[in-house]
Amino acid sequence: MRRVLVVEDDPAMTVALRDGFEYEGYSVQVATDGEAGLRFATTEEFDLLILDVMMPKLSGFDVCKQLRSAGHDIPIIMLTARGQEIDKVMGLKTGADDYVTKPFSFLELMARVEAVLRRSQRTEKLTAYQFGAIALDF
Repeated sequence: MRRVLVVEDDPAMTVALRDGFEYEGYSVQVATDGEAGLRFATTEEFDLLILDVMMPKLSGFDVCKQLRSAGHDIPIIMLTARGQEIDKVMGLKTGADDYVTKPFSFLELMARVEAVLRRSQRTEKLTAYQFGAIALDF
């Protein structure tokens, strides 16, 4: 079962996202501020991060930037009411894989989730491989 971390401070939106993802077969963990979201994202394994931008303690931009600068490659979709072009550009430049503005269609969000997950299939990175007398050290 795929795991998604939803970092969102609006209780109604959190419930809607949790219900929607669970209905689609995902296991959902919720964080209601940027600090908690960053802590979960760095200490647990998730297949996807849904990240609001305007949150208490740390903004979504800051969470995304810190994750990427620490080398985390978790797929991130920013989901926010900030729909200005500069906000979208900033979100993508800080490392988000997609940027969805509120209000949104859950069907469209799921299509974007599936596309992002398809593009970011995590594969095991080999450091060495041997077959017969031949050995490769990557």
